[in-house]
Parts: sequence; structure tokens; C-alpha cells
Amino acid sequence: MSFSTTVLTLTTGSTETVTDLTRHCEDFLNRSAQGADGLLNLFVPHATAGLAILETGAGSDDDLLSALHHLLPADDRWQHRHGSPGHGRDHVLPALIAPHATLPVLGGRLELGTWQSICLVDTNKDNRERQVRLSFLS
Repeated sequence: MSFSTTVLTLTTGSTETVTDLTRHCEDFLNRSAQGADGLLNLFVPHATAGLAILETGAGSDDDLLSALHHLLPADDRWQHRHGSPGHGRDHVLPALIAPHATLPVLGGRLELGTWQSICLVDTNKDNRERQVRLSFLS
């Protein structure tokens, strides 16, 4: 068994974002998996961000943000009230979009579907710096 890990540091900016991490994951696996089978685990150590597997570039990322606006409006209904108006909803996000994901790796390559991408979902406009831990276990 072998284990390798690294931390990505990303700047997501001051708007709600869906950031594609697939290329980062592939680069990490090229360095650490070296053709092995195993599991890639991603973890976001933040209380206001999550990870999603979805199609990007065809509008699905914008559709996801739109759906989150509908489910979690950025208004004053939330008990958690520090930060930007409606920031309490950002703290509910990880209950709907988990801060972790585990994916199969075969022959050192991610086993994603044709249109699937690994994405960081961040609705928190107050915290621009994000970390994502990537870990490979074989």
C-alpha cells in the first residue's frame, strides 16, 4: 500500500464559483499514482464550500449556482449572520454539496464519465482563498 497527499491553494475571487479541479487531480495522479490502481480522495477543509462531480462548460455549472440560489437564498432568513448579507446560507451548503469526494483510479487515471468533472463549489464571497487536499491511496 502507498499513500500520497498534497494541498491545492486556490483563489476563487469575490463571486460565487464552480471551479474545475479535474486537471489539478490528473496532474497530481501523474506524479503520485504512476500507473497504479487506487482511490483519489478530495477534501475541502472549509465550512462554506463543497465538491461536486458534474459537467462543466455547457451551462451545468451556472445551473448548479442557480439551483443553489433557489434552495439557499442569500437573504436575512439565516441564524448565522456574520459576513456578507445571506452568508448563513454558505454554512448550509456543505450539507447539500459535501466537502469530500472519493473517486476510483485505474492504471493511474481517473475513472470519470465522458462529461464528468471534479469541481469546487464556493458560494462564500467573503473567503477568497481555498484549500483542497488531494490524497491517493493504492
